[in-house]
Amino acid sequence: MILDTLDNSARYESLNSRFAKAFAYLRTVDGTQPLGRFDIDGDHCFALVQTYETKTMDKAKFEAHRKYIDIQFIHSGRETILWAPLAAMKEETMAYNEEKEAALWKLIPDVTPLHMSGGHFAILYPQDAHAPCIEWDKPEQVFKVVIKVAVE
Repeated sequence: MILDTLDNSARYESLNSRFAKAFAYLRTVDGTQPLGRFDIDGDHCFALVQTYETKTMDKAKFEAHRKYIDIQFIHSGRETILWAPLAAMKEETMAYNEEKEAALWKLIPDVTPLHMSGGHFAILYPQDAHAPCIEWDKPEQVFKVVIKVAVE
């Protein structure tokens, strides 16, 4: 897991051959993009543009992916993403689903909260269980882009 700001994104572009394209796309985000999926490099790298109101902790579930790395970027608003190592997940609530490209687990007590606001991104690898979209200290509207980057 990596947490940083978009201003420092060039430092991470060498970690994956598609990260440079992903961060180039994120640098164009101004909050006026239409919602939905936008291909950057077909199924190898694509953006999911979304807006939502953050949820309370009791509605959160951990998720993890196998085929994709997430780059979760907050354009505006604030949210908390809970992080824990995948190996710490105990109670599965949804077995890995190929179509959804995710598995889900109940929250565990030992987590690391990532407090994110405009300009922050988190890179979440398949070994990083994460529970996104949680309110920081109050419900808030968030404009977010999640880049899905195929694992190489």
